[in-house]
Amino acid sequence: VQLQASGGGLVQAGGSLRLSCAASGLTFSTYAMGWFRQAPGKERESVARISFRGGATDYADSVKGRFTITRDNAKNTMYLQMNNLKPEDTAVYYCAADRRHTTITTMGDMDYWGKGTQVTVSS
Repeated sequence: VQLQASGGGLVQAGGSLRLSCAASGLTFSTYAMGWFRQAPGKERESVARISFRGGATDYADSVKGRFTITRDNAKNTMYLQMNNLKPEDTAVYYCAADRRHTTITTMGDMDYWGKGTQVTVSS
């Protein structure tokens, strides 16, 4: 199983980025997925999660109304549209997959992790 996150970069506060997570080696459409992030000196935290068909989503309070998680099962890809970015969104963003559940699950349930992509938001 491989999860490849991409789309990170340097952006000014108020800007937007779209992250992608390309999955291979798994039946993507049967996995719940999620985006997580880890800032320097902080613990990894959940950002957004999505059920296997995309019908259910969940967001951290800090990103509600600014971030949108989606998935395209035909392309084996998950996305995170990030708008109105803030300096506190600066972190390495990881995508992850849960092979045992189809509904929204927790970070601890994730079985496979990508390597992460750096998002830096300047003030």
